[in-house]
Amino acid sequence: MRRTGFLLLAFSLLLPLQPVQAAPAHGGTPVLDIDLQAPTVPSSPILHGLMTEEINYSYDGGLYAELIRNRAFRNDDKSPVTWELVKADGVEAEIALTDRKPLTDKLPTSLEWKIRSVPAGKRSALANEGYWGIPIRPATTYHGSFYVKGGSGTNAFTGKLTVSLESTNGSAVFAHAETKAVDAHWQKMEVTLTTAAGAPPTANGRFVIAADGPGTLWVSLVSLFPPTYKSRANGNRPDIMGKLAAMKPKFLRFPGGNYVEGDRLWERFDWKATRGPLPIRAGHRSCWGYRSTDGLGLLEFMEWCEDLDMEPVLAVFAGYSLAQQPVEPGPLLEPYVREALEELEYLTGDAAKTYWGGERARDGHPKPFTVRYVEIGNEDEFDRSHSYDARYAQFHDALKARYPKLQLIATMPVQSRRPDVVDDHYYRSADAFFKDLGHYDQADRKGPKIFVGEWATREGSPTPNFNAALGDAAWMTSMERNSDLIIMHAYAPLFVNVNPGGMQWKTDLIGYNAMTSYGSPAYYAQVMFSGHRGDRIVKAGYVDGPAEAPPYSVTRDSRTGRLYIKLVNRLATAQEVRFFIRGARRIAPEGDAVTLSAAAPTDTNSIEEPEKIVPVASRIGYLTPGFTYKMAAYSIAVLEFDVK
Repeated sequence: MRRTGFLLLAFSLLLPLQPVQAAPAHGGTPVLDIDLQAPTVPSSPILHGLMTEEINYSYDGGLYAELIRNRAFRNDDKSPVTWELVKADGVEAEIALTDRKPLTDKLPTSLEWKIRSVPAGKRSALANEGYWGIPIRPATTYHGSFYVKGGSGTNAFTGKLTVSLESTNGSAVFAHAETKAVDAHWQKMEVTLTTAAGAPPTANGRFVIAADGPGTLWVSLVSLFPPTYKSRANGNRPDIMGKLAAMKPKFLRFPGGNYVEGDRLWERFDWKATRGPLPIRAGHRSCWGYRSTDGLGLLEFMEWCEDLDMEPVLAVFAGYSLAQQPVEPGPLLEPYVREALEELEYLTGDAAKTYWGGERARDGHPKPFTVRYVEIGNEDEFDRSHSYDARYAQFHDALKARYPKLQLIATMPVQSRRPDVVDDHYYRSADAFFKDLGHYDQADRKGPKIFVGEWATREGSPTPNFNAALGDAAWMTSMERNSDLIIMHAYAPLFVNVNPGGMQWKTDLIGYNAMTSYGSPAYYAQVMFSGHRGDRIVKAGYVDGPAEAPPYSVTRDSRTGRLYIKLVNRLATAQEVRFFIRGARRIAPEGDAVTLSAAAPTDTNSIEEPEKIVPVASRIGYLTPGFTYKMAAYSIAVLEFDVK
């Protein structure tokens, strides 16, 4: 993605600079005065991060690599949805849900499979097409597993089962394996399925369990995993994790959004129910209309942080659910406060000295995690009982008493206690963001810090178009300019499965289907901003030019002296910006530019055209204290060069 020959303007080489008293006017060209002599302030080292919740099939059917949909037969009370009984001619068989043969008390439903007759050379089979198709890739090894129990007496099934990856019509078999013999007790069957090097890549695959004889079987917790990121068991999709890694995120806010609170109290994110072996994870209904397996549980969230070198921003349930079920502060709220304290002990407690730290070790992670930030609830301004102030105070006092160094985040302004951080959320049009770029410029620096925990320009579907990327980039210049006050920000929602029925909220950063994923133009704007910035905010401002001067931010690396300038041109025409850099002894004659641009604001990326709009790197030269840079129409640019 590197391109040379980008427009190089201005002149001079690496020479000592003469002091200048004022930035000269330059006709209609905006002049950005950058004052390196003025005191700088620190930019937050954890400014850019991720927020995630179970929406748009973000986890199940998305990041979480499990390929079987409705693996525990709990997505519907009456029907084994997404499961199909495949019968060859002459086969007599039927399937139904039952609670008479539970695998565990957490997974009480199993699939009863009655096979009355199977002619020689035929089969009765269960098939699952996963989340809009099982992806078949060549030379790939999949790990399959399921629990099965055979009948007894006249219903006995004592043979072996065949497991395969097939085309959706069964005409092609890409991999197959046999299980050990079935008996009358629950057994875990595990198989390895490896496709041939010449297997055609396709999303039109299915997972099949087949029997060639009669009998009754009960099946539960069917699972199929492809290779995962860093080969973690019960892990995540490598392609999506790779895109997140490219964003260089510094934190992960989880369980984010409405996922922490649920529609009802019993549908909240109950962290204790998300730990331990999969047969004891019941799962729960998410507030976006489908069931969460909780395969991606608390420990897996923390391992996600480890894999991408992010720090956790932990959200705890604070006694409010979306269906207006607030818990009254006081004794009724106390169990939930205790639940949060136990969660922190589970994550940070010494494995040998604390009960919940010991439980974490037994779950496979002896080393404690570090947790610095805890958010109390989510969007509690929607609580019509107006009890958040008192609920926050109860959590605040208990958590600070046990963990005095914790930084506590309030989801709205509160009066009874001073939070360390307040969470602001913005979902807007590009125009609205452009009109509010001064929102934090004059904000009180003596109050709590700010976490812009959810925000996005909502234009484009299922992922943002380029106009949304322009609005996002403009808003990020504002947040970066104020990153002494704004310590963190996170775009939301992060993910969307682009298949029909996969989206509940349009305009999402990263799109995917079963086979592949892509970053939207707004995603690449995030990559550009997070990957190119300094640790000090430099004083800068326009002194001349039109009202549509490009939004900007300027930072500098205090160790290397490298200067980073970010600009956003939303106009349909190219736009020049002149820079006036005061206080520099020397400027390197050349630097680097990264540009994201589009032919039209409605242009975008998609599954079919995943890289229609991507950043382009180039060299810029002839840099002086007064050089001019010409921005392309509809573009976002990062300029960086060394300054002494």
